[in-house]
Amino acid sequence: MLGICRGRRKFLAASLTVLFVPAVTWIYLFAGSFEDGKAVSLSPLESQPHSPRYTASSQRERESLEVRVREVEEENRALRKQLSLAQSRGPAHRRGNHSRTYSMEEGTGDSESLRAGIVAGNSSECGQQPAVEKCETIHVAIVCAGYNASRDVVTLVKSVLFHRRNPLHFHLIADSIAKQILATLFQTWMVPAVRIDFYDADELKSEVSWIPNKHYSGIYGLMKLVLTKTLPSNLERVIVLDTDITFATDIAELWAVFHKFKGQQVLGLVENQSDWYLGNLWKNHRPWPALGRGYNTGVILLLLDKLRKMKWEQMWRLTAERELMSMLSTSLADQDIFNAVIKQNPFLVYQLPCFWNVQLSDHTRSEQCYRDVSDLKVIHWNSPKKLRVKNKHVEFFRNLYLTFLEYDGNLLRRELFGCPSEADVNSENLQKQLSELDEDDLCYEFRRERFTVHRTHLYFLHYEYQPAPDNTDVTLVAQLSMDRLQMLEAICKHWEGPISLALYLSDAEAQQFLRYAQGSEVLMSRHNVGYHIVYKEGQFYPVNLLRNVAMKHISTPYMFLSDIDFLPMYGLYEYLRKSVIQLDLANTKKALIVPAFETLRYRLSFPKSKAELLSMLDMGTLFTFRYHVWTKGHAPTNFAKWRTATTPYRVEWEADFEPYVVVRKDCPEYDRRFVGFGWNKVAHIMELDAQEYEFTVLPNAYMIHMPHAPSFDITKFRSNKQYRICLKTLKEEFQQDMSRHYGFAALKYLTAENNS
Repeated sequence: MLGICRGRRKFLAASLTVLFVPAVTWIYLFAGSFEDGKAVSLSPLESQPHSPRYTASSQRERESLEVRVREVEEENRALRKQLSLAQSRGPAHRRGNHSRTYSMEEGTGDSESLRAGIVAGNSSECGQQPAVEKCETIHVAIVCAGYNASRDVVTLVKSVLFHRRNPLHFHLIADSIAKQILATLFQTWMVPAVRIDFYDADELKSEVSWIPNKHYSGIYGLMKLVLTKTLPSNLERVIVLDTDITFATDIAELWAVFHKFKGQQVLGLVENQSDWYLGNLWKNHRPWPALGRGYNTGVILLLLDKLRKMKWEQMWRLTAERELMSMLSTSLADQDIFNAVIKQNPFLVYQLPCFWNVQLSDHTRSEQCYRDVSDLKVIHWNSPKKLRVKNKHVEFFRNLYLTFLEYDGNLLRRELFGCPSEADVNSENLQKQLSELDEDDLCYEFRRERFTVHRTHLYFLHYEYQPAPDNTDVTLVAQLSMDRLQMLEAICKHWEGPISLALYLSDAEAQQFLRYAQGSEVLMSRHNVGYHIVYKEGQFYPVNLLRNVAMKHISTPYMFLSDIDFLPMYGLYEYLRKSVIQLDLANTKKALIVPAFETLRYRLSFPKSKAELLSMLDMGTLFTFRYHVWTKGHAPTNFAKWRTATTPYRVEWEADFEPYVVVRKDCPEYDRRFVGFGWNKVAHIMELDAQEYEFTVLPNAYMIHMPHAPSFDITKFRSNKQYRICLKTLKEEFQQDMSRHYGFAALKYLTAENNS
């Protein structure tokens, strides 16, 4: 059934032959050497030609037996030699992914040569087979479109990277959404010896849009048909994968199967493991034509150069046009058309062993593809139910999938030693910047964090945004970690406008967030919230990097720079849009301040108006934000004036001022040197002032900070003296940089600091 099983059976058969054949032979000879119960000598030296018992016929029999003995001994020597070779190769095969080269697995693409190989004792386990060179690049093509498919691609790529020992070149046929997500992901992932090329799927739509398709993959499910035309003309072969694939072995083993193709074989496919193409699933079930059970196209080996010479484009188009006249549409997208072509041209296909595409759909025969975990190569979640599919061993498969789903992708940034790789400008710049740091510096870890490249997955969930016709839209920008997740629903209830959030999570936490969001009616009803995952790395919380990521990916001309533990007043979104027009924010450098308050109560009857808020202030239910621990942070807002203000009023910058503001999307980014707790917002407001932004307080706007346990970073700040020393050092360096950049006007920041 499997290549490895065949190897073991042949090994066992050869062993038995070595033991059994000589034993039988010698029993036969030994029995033949007795006559009337007496031993008869077989040695010519011991023969007695003059004995009456000795005859010419017995002499010939002995000579014949002696010849047979020599033949058996020669066969035994040959078998022992073959066994010793197999044993010496055995550990390399058992090591699996640690082997440097990969023998090809036997398929059923050429049954005659397979039988000939077995007869000759030269099977895939024992014979010399073409292998994948250590540094040979493996090409993989994947069609990917949309937000959900982009998440699936990451899990697939993780499973490939986990096992791989060769350079990889991914060819991603992606729509604009998937390209934006995956380009950023791979750019920030920085995996050595991995190259990514994108091909615009939207440009290919016209090639296949004429084919009606009922499959849930839509038009993108037909694009594998045009890969010969889409991929580079000098690319000779490629492995094509669906996004719902999980690898359980090194992809180089699959790449090696190309060497098994013979004659006109140009497609490597696994037989379909359901009864779909047999046409007996229900009454009047009429599938597309297929050879037997047909073939599944979740895993395809394509010999592109030969396909082009065969005029593949013309071949599949003519077949599709002919079949659509009676079938009207495809049910399984490209798979139907591939099978129709193969039905007419069976010589095109090399049938892969079924463990290269273990299909976990309902009513599948996939259990016949494996007997043990070690037999598994590729798992294909080809049911719309995905992880909820019914299968005898689905728990095992689900756990294997979840292993890669939650696996720390940072651990896959391993070098392929001995393989030259293309120069990566980003990687080289990073190494140069890190090499310039002094590792003996007590603040080295703080400085290093500024240059750390965090793997980033944009738009982790589906996102839709329709621009406002009056061009006044405002996006709420915030960042959070797992311990603030409970604030999301409340913010969505208070703010109906677009939101951009950067979440600092591990791979496992990202999946917990996904399950949380998908289980929330509030979050699932909102499609104008962009969730951007920045994966954990290092010991500090990169607060300003997170803010920059959220700021960079807004779709509106204005943004409200907030924090996740603040609830905006009801109606603030519409109020800010009106203020943007009233204060001409489009043509002036203004930062509109939303006054911040706080409560110490976990349960708060949120004030629905300014009058109600003032009443709660007077009763001691609310307070101006941080008045008891950090008065300077918001004192310049002038809360006394705000109580009676009916029109916006201007305030001046003061030392340590850190209000929450509404600005244009082109405002400066936050300074990344500040991580964890301390000076992260203060530095940003200082730079806005240096760039001559005018601070204007909005008289009828407010936000309220909700209580929560202290963050880990503020605990470190309070308990670690070195942390505070490094923060002070970074602050001084920032002020010096400001002076160099903004000149004489920036000297006030140094004096203000000294006087405060």
